[in-house]
Amino acid sequence: MNQKYTQTFTKGIITENPVLRLCLGTCPSLAVTTSLANGIGMGAAATLVLICSNVAVSLLRKVIPAKVRIPAYITIIAGFVTIVQMLVQAFLPAINESLGIFLPLIVVNCIILGRAEAFASKNPVLLSAVDGLGMGVGFTLALTLMGGIRELLGAGTLLGMSVIQEPMLIFIMAPGGFFVFGMLIAAANAIAQKMGKKPVKSVGCDGCPNHGNCSGCDQPAPQENQAGGEGQ
Repeated sequence: MNQKYTQTFTKGIITENPVLRLCLGTCPSLAVTTSLANGIGMGAAATLVLICSNVAVSLLRKVIPAKVRIPAYITIIAGFVTIVQMLVQAFLPAINESLGIFLPLIVVNCIILGRAEAFASKNPVLLSAVDGLGMGVGFTLALTLMGGIRELLGAGTLLGMSVIQEPMLIFIMAPGGFFVFGMLIAAANAIAQKMGKKPVKSVGCDGCPNHGNCSGCDQPAPQENQAGGEGQ
């Protein structure tokens, strides 16, 4: 049992990191990581929403009708995002101003909705909370690395303290963000491969978290040509 919780938590950090391995939430990841503080702030806010929304969805998974589950999940997520935004506005106004519109846009972050649909709606409460925490830590780690590297190389500072006298401004611009993002993805893939974790390849609808709930699942899986030249 403990191993199950450990695997659920750790997979979101490296092997299934939502940003560096699954490439989810790339828009806020690139937009807000011009500084280390922004990366930590956005990651912490998203983590709190992830944990709370996963717990709520897991608690209500047998109550929410399948046909309205997505609107229900978005409503739950929006409620927690509103709470987090009010807390940030009250206690961390500087972070709230820096994150701007991207803080309320956590509502439509595909990482949070994806975990609600793919995991929390199918698993018990405690395991769903651990999944939300693991994915949140992975998200925060990715944003912290991106924000720290870009601030250090692009502005010559780290948390406002001067470190480099002649920074390269391109790193706090969009091209620098994409470059750092690509390098971190390459590093995460290399680490995951050394750990023996390769991306899961699915055939047809079998690997889809929405399997069984859409009309496409009624379509037969494609058949490979048989040996001997059939159909030619």
